[in-house]
Order: sequence, then structure tokens, then C-alpha cells
Amino acid sequence: MSSKVALVTGGTGGIGTAICQALAKQGCRVVANYYPAEKEAAEAWAEARKQEGVAISVAPGDVASFESCAELVREVETTVGPIDILVNCAGITRDKTFRKMEPEAWRAVLSTNLDSAFNVTKHVIEGMTGRGFGRVINISSVNGQRGQFGQTNYSAAKAGLHGFTMALAQEVAAKGVTVNTVSPGYVATPMTLAMRDDVREAIVAQVPMRRMGEPEEIAFVVGMLCDPRAAYITGANIAVNGGLYMS
Repeated sequence: MSSKVALVTGGTGGIGTAICQALAKQGCRVVANYYPAEKEAAEAWAEARKQEGVAISVAPGDVASFESCAELVREVETTVGPIDILVNCAGITRDKTFRKMEPEAWRAVLSTNLDSAFNVTKHVIEGMTGRGFGRVINISSVNGQRGQFGQTNYSAAKAGLHGFTMALAQEVAAKGVTVNTVSPGYVATPMTLAMRDDVREAIVAQVPMRRMGEPEEIAFVVGMLCDPRAAYITGANIAVNGGLYMS
């Protein structure tokens, strides 16, 4: 997989960071996308990776905007090279019960978590099929499989990601491009570690393994799906949730 170009949206987040590191260690030239307003933090993130001995580029782009994604892909392909691997990892939450949820919270989550898959993938899929190789991996969630109280927007978006995966996988399979979903359970990231102890403990108590997942465990599965030897896996939804939801 040496020299493949990988774009990871939301790449500077907790899971995104682990994915970027894993792909870089596999020999990929990795670009982490970040929200444009977070430029200073993204540059500090890239410098921290450099200090760790991992060279990862960063590129701005609002994944909720089709036009911004077009510019993001143009920048990556001009400065780094044609994109061989796309990991759609960007996501946000705006949790509230459905009765209290405002349209803005619904639209923000659907735009960032689901529309983004169209907005970015649309600009790379033709190149992948034309070159006869591509990997598209969509990061969903256990809550897209089982639903979650207070997350009608998030659960709908994450469930929609796998529908997108299955349909696109059928369209591009004959061209050497695979499309898969990875559905993490609760993962130890700065966001989840910032929860109140009692809330976090209640979540862990539901997990048969009695712990949260590690970002590196999600990244391992992403790396496996990017490997040339994974060429016969497409349209799959791989759960990495410690047994929280089994199907």
C-alpha cells in the first residue's frame, strides 16, 4: 500500500487521529481534513504528529459544503496526488430528545455526518474507478445500528451512511473500488473522557467487555480494509463495539 494517498475527513479528531497515524505507518501519504475555522489547532496537531515521527499533512474544508469539498479535493490532488483512499470520519452531535429538537440541530447533524459522505466522495470516485483502485470507508456508529435515546438526528445520519455504502459499493465494485462501513461503539476519546464519571461508568456497564474501545482498535480495522488483500470485502458494515450490539 506504499505511496497511496489517503484523505481522512475529521482527521484531527480522536478517532481520526488514530486512523491517520495507522495509515501513515502503513506507508500512505496522509492528509487530515479539518474545519477551516480551526486552522491554528490543526497546524498544532500536525506539528505534534511530526514530533511523534509521523508526517501528516492537513487541509481545510467544510464537509457540509459541496463547493468546499471540491476545493479540498483539488488542493489535495494538486499538492499531494490523486486520492486512492477516502475515510469519511467527520461527525458532530447535537443531542436532544426528538420533542425538543430544533430543525437547526437536525440539519447540522445530517449535513455534517451524512451529506458529507456525498460531498467528498463525489469528487474522488471518478478518479478511483478510472485508475482501477480505490477504498472508501465510512465511519458510522453502533447507534446507527441500534438507535439511541436523544439521538434521532445522529442515529438517522449514521444509519444512512451504511445505506450509502451498500448502494455505492454495488456501483463501483467492478472497477476495483471497495466501499465499506466501520461502526464503532463507545471509544475513549477526549469527548467521551470528558463525560461525568457516573455517565461514563453507566455506558461501560452496558458493554460486555466492560470497557470503552481504543481509537487504535478502530484504526486497525480501517487499515485492514485499505490493504490490497481486502479487495473482496465491499458493502460490509464491520462493528467494533465490544459486544454492545450484535447482529
